[in-house]
Amino acid sequence: MSSILRIATYNIHKGVQGLGPARRLEIHNLAHAVEQFDADIVCLQEVRRHHRKFEKQFTRWPDLDQAGYLSPEGYESVYRTNAITRHGEHGNALLSRWPVIDTQHSDVSDHRFEQRGLLHVNLLVDGVEVHVIVVHFGLMHAGRERQVQRLGQYIATAVPPETPLVVAGDFNDWGAQLLRPMATLDLHTFEGIRLATYPSRLPLLHLDRIFVRGLRLVSAHVPHGRVWSRMSDHLPLIAEIELR
Repeated sequence: MSSILRIATYNIHKGVQGLGPARRLEIHNLAHAVEQFDADIVCLQEVRRHHRKFEKQFTRWPDLDQAGYLSPEGYESVYRTNAITRHGEHGNALLSRWPVIDTQHSDVSDHRFEQRGLLHVNLLVDGVEVHVIVVHFGLMHAGRERQVQRLGQYIATAVPPETPLVVAGDFNDWGAQLLRPMATLDLHTFEGIRLATYPSRLPLLHLDRIFVRGLRLVSAHVPHGRVWSRMSDHLPLIAEIELR
């Protein structure tokens, strides 16, 4: 028996777009977008837990933290902080249709100017344990390579070798230079397909990816259009994978 899992990854730019007086709240539109994914698992980056300044500025700022607000009915939400800022904090989140067994977080910051982390969630999918790691890597290539090494070290200690594994998120890898080091970890993604996700208004760079181990890649697509280009500086990536 096998089943198809639908997985989405999306950098939501903290639910706010624009600068200065043109700054606008997009979190309500993002909630509709996440629901439209109809995904079993949604991996999110740049998710706010709270922001004292914006909570006062925007009258419609949700009462819930963003992960909880974006979670469709019937889903479980998991959030862990990567960065603490002057007015609040933000990090990675995972929304799941399937039960959450366990959650862990690992700091993979490469230097003090970029706070980065791995969100590790263990799910029970059709009676099978599936591990999902949500990542948001740094802006410097050398740092990203070190973060892949730390990812590998983490997987070796925290994920059983025969267990299905998904690693998804914003890799900031516009030159596709991480494909080889990820492959050494037996993590593979869609190759030979143009899946540009950044910038959302004119997508040229393939920054957001979904890697798997012990699962079969089936299909992937990136939604386009004016509505999608307004909600975040990234576009979402949506994939289907086969759980055997």
